[in-house]
Amino acid sequence: MKNGKEDRERLKKQLRFIVEIDKVKNIFRQTYLADAGRKENDAEHSWHIALMAYLLQEYADEPVDVGKVMLMVLLHDLVEIDAGDTYAYDAAGAETKRDRETAAADRIFGLLPKDQGTCFRKLWEEFEDYETADAKYAHLLDNFQPLLLNDASDGLSWTEHKVKKSQIYKRNEKIKETSGEIWECMKDIIRQNIEKGHVEEG
Repeated sequence: MKNGKEDRERLKKQLRFIVEIDKVKNIFRQTYLADAGRKENDAEHSWHIALMAYLLQEYADEPVDVGKVMLMVLLHDLVEIDAGDTYAYDAAGAETKRDRETAAADRIFGLLPKDQGTCFRKLWEEFEDYETADAKYAHLLDNFQPLLLNDASDGLSWTEHKVKKSQIYKRNEKIKETSGEIWECMKDIIRQNIEKGHVEEG
């Protein structure tokens, strides 16, 4: 059993982590809220896709551990506290993204007691590796949510960044392996936004 001093030190580390991750509320993404009033932050994005994980699990082509996926998506963007948000279609930013985020994972998950820090780090690595059914489903959610918000906000972010159909298809090329039904839905949304002039052909 732990002694009182060890318990207090463990709690101290946990509370430090809890306060530190409050910073994720100030990391703003390029995606606008559905009402187009402002851009969403990472905390809002993560909360949104955690609920989506539960709601849409029936459409995953392989069985998933939805509780694990919910935790995975809640923590997957914590590294952006240090690394910043890299826009989905920012090719230059993507070149340094992995190094920046790995260093951030070392620091942020390192704030926790070793057992919990290791657990969170493994979940983050699993998400990044994009190999397991759970990670693939988490990525589907991470990609589907901004597409839904772009559609709801009349393609505002797509229009601002002059996003092309080929870019969206490239980013989402693995989605059909995870859920054929969601992929068909996504293609319909993309097609409609091309017709409206929100997404460029090409």
